Amino acid sequence: MLIVLLAVVNCKNNTKEINVEEQKETKELTLEGVWEIDSYVNYGGETYDTIRPSSKLKQRKMFSKSKVMWSKLRAWDSLDWFGVGDYTFKDGILTEVLDYGSKPVNEQLKTRNKWIFNIKVTKDRYSQIIVDSLGNYIYAENYIRVD
Repeated sequence: MLIVLLAVVNCKNNTKEINVEEQKETKELTLEGVWEIDSYVNYGGETYDTIRPSSKLKQRKMFSKSKVMWSKLRAWDSLDWFGVGDYTFKDGILTEVLDYGSKPVNEQLKTRNKWIFNIKVTKDRYSQIIVDSLGNYIYAENYIRVD
């Protein structure tokens, strides 16, 4: 009887240790930090195109606990491109609500200031994915963590 009791107590302690480790891993999957665009993906049915950025097109996103800021360099364009706002990240969904941005972004904000993405996150990479009303992938931006 004593051996069975010790085995049960030991199993419960091991389960607690595993749960603590799982919680640590989940907490580490955060967007906080600086991310740089690694590629874009245009989906079209069963085919898709992956596009790598060039030196003429750079994009970074910075996340704090609740704020987001993104900037884009388009070397061929004399306009500034950036946006600032709030975000939430929960249950595989990233929601960004922009408050203001550069002149072209502010024009877009007159008609729409909220973007919702499916999101896949690992420690050093994340993808934000636009889906249609049926859940089909349309477009994705893939980022790598730089800080």
